[in-house]
Amino acid sequence: MAVAASNQLISVIIPTYNCDLYIVEAIESVLRQDGCHYEVIVIDDGSTDATQEVLEPFQDKICYLKQENQGVAAARNHGIAQAKGNLVAFLDADDYFFPGKLAKQAAIFAQRPDIGIVHSGWQRVDSEGNKLLDICPWEKAPELDLENWLRWKPVLPSAMMFRREWLEYVRGFDPRFPPAEDTHLVLKMALKGCKTAWLREVTVYYRQHEQSAMYKGLPQARSLEAVLDDFFAQPDLPEIVRLSEYKVRYGTLVWIAWYLHYTKHPQEMAEYLQKSWQYRAYSPIETTIKWVEYFAEFAENWGISFNAYNLTSSPEWKQLMLWVITEIEKLRDEE
Repeated sequence: MAVAASNQLISVIIPTYNCDLYIVEAIESVLRQDGCHYEVIVIDDGSTDATQEVLEPFQDKICYLKQENQGVAAARNHGIAQAKGNLVAFLDADDYFFPGKLAKQAAIFAQRPDIGIVHSGWQRVDSEGNKLLDICPWEKAPELDLENWLRWKPVLPSAMMFRREWLEYVRGFDPRFPPAEDTHLVLKMALKGCKTAWLREVTVYYRQHEQSAMYKGLPQARSLEAVLDDFFAQPDLPEIVRLSEYKVRYGTLVWIAWYLHYTKHPQEMAEYLQKSWQYRAYSPIETTIKWVEYFAEFAENWGISFNAYNLTSSPEWKQLMLWVITEIEKLRDEE
């Protein structure tokens, strides 16, 4: 796409904690951006590794601020408070931008004064930067309204750009929900009327490694569930959103269960499938079949292999099926 020139200053905020192996590549990917004006703000959230030392060569090109360890939400909020730009882009310290990312998103903001977020796609890469899979979330959610944010939750801060005034209006990230504070932020913004536009391009490399957020199975599961609880506890939700609660909760709980299966928490996987039971829209037998089908679909979307036999032959799955039989018997007794 053609990129319109923009004079808007973009504040690129990089929160980091013990990420000295990757942060140089992140910063260099920002410094290679052209066609736009930007500042780079690195918030070091109490790193104990060599982060400060590896950043010394960039001291005249970045604003480096160190704080006591408080979590990524506080680090991002610190960056927002320091930002001078009207536009804010976040970049996790282990991710890195494609060339032209900032200018293309800024051009959409220049054309669309009504929007508060520009979102894009991302490429999953391994710890060495080798390509795993391109993620194009607009294929599932072509319009990012509140309902689609709730249903699909295609949130990745490194792929997004925000108007700073919107971030300030909703008071930034809520530290109560790590590591799903980014999903909480976007739902909060959408509920307040913030509009989002797609840049239908892959613009950021999203690195997967053992220390990355995607491997935090149990914290991620509990945090995402807490975000939904907080959201649906609000008294002023639109009626159409209120009516979608069961569907949203069911889909989210089944996805969490798959995620726990993927991150090797089989007992907790079964517990989240049990939680999803009360929100199901299918018959009991159909529900169990759908669970396996959803697991296969989620795995495909993440570009990883899925073995249905390994799942259904596990002790946890067999115990879950005994629980399902008990629930079916309860339903028959109530008839």
